[in-house]
Amino acid sequence: MNDRYQRGYNKLNELEPNGAEGLMEAFADVCPDLAKYTIEYPFGDVLQRDGLDFKTRELVTIGALTAMGNCQPQLHGHIVGALNLGCSEKEISEVILQMSVYAGFPAAINGMTVAKAAFAEFRNKQEAQ
Repeated sequence: MNDRYQRGYNKLNELEPNGAEGLMEAFADVCPDLAKYTIEYPFGDVLQRDGLDFKTRELVTIGALTAMGNCQPQLHGHIVGALNLGCSEKEISEVILQMSVYAGFPAAINGMTVAKAAFAEFRNKQEAQ
């Protein structure tokens, strides 16, 4: 493991416990390099930069994924990750609502639908603990 990978591995697991392991397992049989590059670049390089804290970066990511409109699995994961980092449901909902202005109502409606499911999943996990 190089330093970038180790930093990224730790950062991804901060967002989602065992997230790095899950990512590696998901692509082990088809393209393990995709998981490696994802761990190294966004999590090992970009998320390590000064200027924005991790919670803010996750809120920005939620906005971008909502605006893209075709990334529901990734949006779901980042919403749960933001909740794991201490973002509130209200903060996340406001970011998604904001996207109705810039990305349109369909993108915001789809994003809010993903958020509703992610919030329920997160609450169920919290109650089970």
